[in-house]
Amino acid sequence: MLNKCVNPPNDLKALLINRSLFIAVVCISLTIRCVASETNEFILVESNDQFQSVLQNDITHPTIVKSFWMQRHPVTNDEYLKFVMSHPQWRRGTIALMFAHDEYLDHWQSSVSLGLTVSGNQPVTRISWFAAQAYCESINARLPTWNEWEWVGAANETTKDARNDGKWRQQILDWYAKPGSDPNQVMQAHANVYGIYDMHGLVWEWVLDFSSLMDGNEAQKFCGSGALNLQQKENFVVLMRVATLSSLHATDTMHTLGFRCARDNSSNVLQ
Repeated sequence: MLNKCVNPPNDLKALLINRSLFIAVVCISLTIRCVASETNEFILVESNDQFQSVLQNDITHPTIVKSFWMQRHPVTNDEYLKFVMSHPQWRRGTIALMFAHDEYLDHWQSSVSLGLTVSGNQPVTRISWFAAQAYCESINARLPTWNEWEWVGAANETTKDARNDGKWRQQILDWYAKPGSDPNQVMQAHANVYGIYDMHGLVWEWVLDFSSLMDGNEAQKFCGSGALNLQQKENFVVLMRVATLSSLHATDTMHTLGFRCARDNSSNVLQ
């Protein structure tokens, strides 16, 4: 019996070898999965659904959002630092004034260093629309449209459209009521039903068509009763976001304004 234990038969050896290989493959797979989850991967937002945008005056023709890909969380300081290292024309001090104001990335220690007071896992802010779009183009992407952002931003942890959920709206209102400060790190709150983080409660975000959300008259009237001219008046926090974006120029930067990227569903998300 002792000899059998020391010298197991060939079929048992094969079983043990196969089991070891299986365990090794599982471990490697889990490791890869963990690494992948730490990257700002693109999440498929399957849609082709209809919804009523806060900007839509004609309720008989709802907006249709086609399926697209969106980054899991806002672009971070670390991610943007890698971008400017390989694209020096977008560094602070080098970028043309026609693409960003002087406040661009002025919270970084230098044009190529975050410094000790800026976390690499915080969303990058003080970014102009031009710079955000350039970053997205560098990874074969673009900024999301307002309709895409609004569609994903309407979801909570369990529902695609939570805009009629008073508790969900109150949570967002509570964030807007807080004094402005540097944002926390990404992915510290729960993901929504798509697996996407930080649509609310962290930073404002650029969208591709920010300059066409309101005409001049609507933007000026957005205060008090002016909001009554827009649909879904109960979603005041979304209207605040619209008004803020509509007031900006493409060269503007804010310490609470960041971005994330999106891709058409036909795009190659592996690039």
